[in-house]
Amino acid sequence: MSSIKLTTALVAALALSACADGGQFGGGGGLFGGNTPADNGEFGDPSSPGYFQQAIGDRVLFPVDQAVLTDEGRAVLDAQAGWLTVNSDYVAIIEGHADEQGTREYNLALGARRANAVREYLVSKGVAGVRLRTVSYGKERPIEICSAEACYEQNRRSVTVISGGLTS
Repeated sequence: MSSIKLTTALVAALALSACADGGQFGGGGGLFGGNTPADNGEFGDPSSPGYFQQAIGDRVLFPVDQAVLTDEGRAVLDAQAGWLTVNSDYVAIIEGHADEQGTREYNLALGARRANAVREYLVSKGVAGVRLRTVSYGKERPIEICSAEACYEQNRRSVTVISGGLTS
């Protein structure tokens, strides 16, 4: 075997073994790690954050330059409020986001208004305000990067992040 082929084979073997070792640096994850929410049955557990994200829905989209909830957004938030009511041990951080258009300051303020609109709606549906925190990222954390409306639409959002809560 030539030295190039041998080197390539060794590098590939090392790379695969690094991916497969889920426990070396504090537990799993990744392609082969075996410690993902899906591997732990979390998506099938209706009281888990993974289920909340996948089955209930963790994001609400907004129109351009607005913090007004759409009918679709209210439907998602109704489901979130129901889940949060049943799963009272969890708290939520509501992230406000904006697309890349506009200044940093404008988008931070817009993200804050979006997060607050979601928080106020959830509180109006019976979720205790003490369980909800807001943060604005403005345009700093896009999920789509391109200068097209399809990307901008995905970035004009709020995301409800569930974490262990009041008794954890």
